[in-house]
Amino acid sequence: MNYKLSPSDLTFLYDSCKHCFVLKVKHGISQPSIPLPGVFSAISALQKNFYSDKRTEVVSPDIPPGTVKYGELKVRSSDISLPGSTSTCFLSGRFDIVAELDDKTYAVMDFKTGNPNDEKAAMYARQLHAYAVSLEQPALDALRLSPVSKLGLLYFTPDSCDRPDASKQILSGPMKWIEVQRDDAAFLDFLRQVVELLDGPLPPPDPDNCSWCKYRDQTAQWAGGQEDQKISLSGPPLCPRCQGPMSRRTGKRGEFWGCNKFPDCRGTRNL
Repeated sequence: MNYKLSPSDLTFLYDSCKHCFVLKVKHGISQPSIPLPGVFSAISALQKNFYSDKRTEVVSPDIPPGTVKYGELKVRSSDISLPGSTSTCFLSGRFDIVAELDDKTYAVMDFKTGNPNDEKAAMYARQLHAYAVSLEQPALDALRLSPVSKLGLLYFTPDSCDRPDASKQILSGPMKWIEVQRDDAAFLDFLRQVVELLDGPLPPPDPDNCSWCKYRDQTAQWAGGQEDQKISLSGPPLCPRCQGPMSRRTGKRGEFWGCNKFPDCRGTRNL
């Protein structure tokens, strides 16, 4: 297998629920999107536009001298082989901004809104490493920027509100540069763990810690009760292929209706 890994999924989704992570990466089943993060995306987009072509001294005095040259561009790494695994992976995503430093190296930066802390910085480090690896080891015809010497987060923390006139409100606050130390060996070991998880069986749902798993669990219980009522009233459905009777069966993906004439007839229906 060659798994496509999104840098953003290696942060929140991987840490929040292994079941949902595997469902998305391996089976293409994504959690429903939530409108609220769109606000933060809008703030990030405004920041990208403002800092485009600006000197890094304007962005933060803690960043080495250079100029912001690239913003909101796609990256894709070449296929990555990992020790002890026959499966491979590749990284595909879109970074916030990259500065070309005066020493001809590059700084990869991500905008964040909120209160920074060490735990979040460690989690986002995976995302930044994914961009760096993708830029230095790109797939054919993908963007190449090498070497990447700096990784970091630009945290905007609103702490005041102003109303200059009746039609506009302004939120203001400090911008803090948090540098992330690069550790490619640790990142590749993390990717090895990710691929190992994907190669294994689907992790069990985690309704105690994942709201989507809890929702699926509750709706499945309700639907199961409704289905039992229908079965008691009308009996099992007919096979879509031979119109013969069917029975409940259990397969790799759970329960389903299977034709009683199996293996001569392989008709199935979803529960």
